[in-house]
Amino acid sequence: MNIEQIEQQNLKGRFSSLKIWAKLLPFLKPYSKTMVVIVVLMLVGAACDIAYPLLSGYAVDQFVTPATSEGVTWFALGYFAVVFLQMLSTMIFARAALKVEMYLGRDLKKKLFIHLQTLSFSYYNTTPVGTIMARVMSDTNKIGTVFAWSLVDIFWSAAYVLGSMVVMLTINWQLALLVIVVVPFIALLTLYFQKRILKINRQVRRINAEITRHYNEGISGAKTSKTLVIEDKNTAAFQEVTHRMKETTVRGVLLNAVYVPIIGFLTALAVAFVITGGGNMVLWGTIGIGELTVFTSFALGIADPVQTLARTISNFIATQANIERVSALLELEPQITDTPEVIEKYGTSFDPKRENWEPLTGHITFDDISFRYPDGTENVLEHFSLDVPAGTTVAIVGETGAGKSTLVNLACRFFEPTAGRILIDGKDYRERSMLWLHSNIGYVLQTPHLFSGSVKENIRYGRLDATDEEVVAAAKMVNAHDFITHMEHGYDSDVGEGGGQLSTGEKQLISFARAVLANPRIFVLDEATSSIDTKTEALIQEAISTMLTGRTSFLIAHRLSTIRKADMILVVRGGKIIEQGTHQQLMEQGGYYAELYNKQFETEAAETVLNQ
Repeated sequence: MNIEQIEQQNLKGRFSSLKIWAKLLPFLKPYSKTMVVIVVLMLVGAACDIAYPLLSGYAVDQFVTPATSEGVTWFALGYFAVVFLQMLSTMIFARAALKVEMYLGRDLKKKLFIHLQTLSFSYYNTTPVGTIMARVMSDTNKIGTVFAWSLVDIFWSAAYVLGSMVVMLTINWQLALLVIVVVPFIALLTLYFQKRILKINRQVRRINAEITRHYNEGISGAKTSKTLVIEDKNTAAFQEVTHRMKETTVRGVLLNAVYVPIIGFLTALAVAFVITGGGNMVLWGTIGIGELTVFTSFALGIADPVQTLARTISNFIATQANIERVSALLELEPQITDTPEVIEKYGTSFDPKRENWEPLTGHITFDDISFRYPDGTENVLEHFSLDVPAGTTVAIVGETGAGKSTLVNLACRFFEPTAGRILIDGKDYRERSMLWLHSNIGYVLQTPHLFSGSVKENIRYGRLDATDEEVVAAAKMVNAHDFITHMEHGYDSDVGEGGGQLSTGEKQLISFARAVLANPRIFVLDEATSSIDTKTEALIQEAISTMLTGRTSFLIAHRLSTIRKADMILVVRGGKIIEQGTHQQLMEQGGYYAELYNKQFETEAAETVLNQ
């Protein structure tokens, strides 16, 4: 089940489901005491707000009407005590709410970050980075803010409204009913509008993810855009998505613009009834001026919390869309996982039991495997068998897009066969930990990725406990040492974001050094020398020969001249393996490989003559 299907399942038949909100309970549990403190402080604050009208009524009856100041000092001290208590509760509450906002957002981001690292490669192949970033950053921030502040507003507003109602009913139940009568209308309007507001906000979150994706692609692909002169196309696409964001947001604002004023109108209507009825009662002598003062203060004061309650509930409803997006990502299961039995013995990626890991020699067997990509309809491999003894070098060749990476992805368990088995050292690799296998693989991509930081740090990612001497030795082995020492700060030079301070060839050499430092039993070189100049390639080919000695290796190659010494060559065409054998055997067959090789040989020979 993909993430869109999970979201649709969460939405089916529900617009304000408690089940959606309940998914946040594990994240709120560590801060349950803090939330209780916040709620208590809000109740204290609401009690103080309720006390002010009562104090005002007392002042009218005790000091204004009789025109005396006797006892006013004690009254002033009591009034100051209420003000001080409210100020103190507000200060403590603000600190506690800020803690919940920051920590809840942090915990959600941490959980998402860890979960994203467990997802399969196919998820990243089909999901834009901007979409992921929107869920991890924007949605989690909104959830933290709402639970820290909006929830508090709801408690305060509800406590104040209910408390005011109780006091008004105690003073005069006839006038109180004039206020209470509007409550059912407010509830019905809230139920009516919440469905529409939530639907709009779901659309806004989806479009916001698109905007984040456009930003990410625009920034990361800025050089490509400039060289292709497609700035106007990028701008047009961005304007289109922002226009949709504007229209959708305006619809949401219009709904709120209708909803909140209606609530305000109903509240004001209730206040008018109260003032009119209360004034008549004073004229009839039913209530005194002090009581009318108290009642009028409550009637006027209740308008703001009722509107705040309506507005906050609307905001709370809208946040369900953010919770749905975050929970859908957290519920997304990786397509490839270890079984509970394997986890029990070998541990997980974050808590490995390395003491139980068997040594890996690198004998790989493809046992009658068939494979179809998760989103595909046809098998790209059918009943394929191949035995790769430990230390064997297997080259995989074919035209661009022929499917050369499929076999390697299966061997590395980035995908699993649809049928059949892949054995590592004679045992089905699904009976062992993925981390065990991946820890023994050195993978060098055609387009390497470097992390922000120094050259030394990027090489050390191959083995985090490596010494500086081992880092330098690995760099020397792949002929990267010379260009590194000529950099301004040598091994401490910053590579820039994504290695932007280095050339593609230099990044490739660092990725080679990183792979060598890991000392893996299985090497995968995915057209790894295609970005390196001919002179450097000659040097690194010599290093590769030394590096691959005694290790099982898969070479995905475009230049066939680089794999003539491979122990086994697999020829891929149209996603199928059509030939296999050594270079000499395939040349003698005179088939597709021989055709490709001769064509490349002629091209390279012509280029050599032209460059002389």
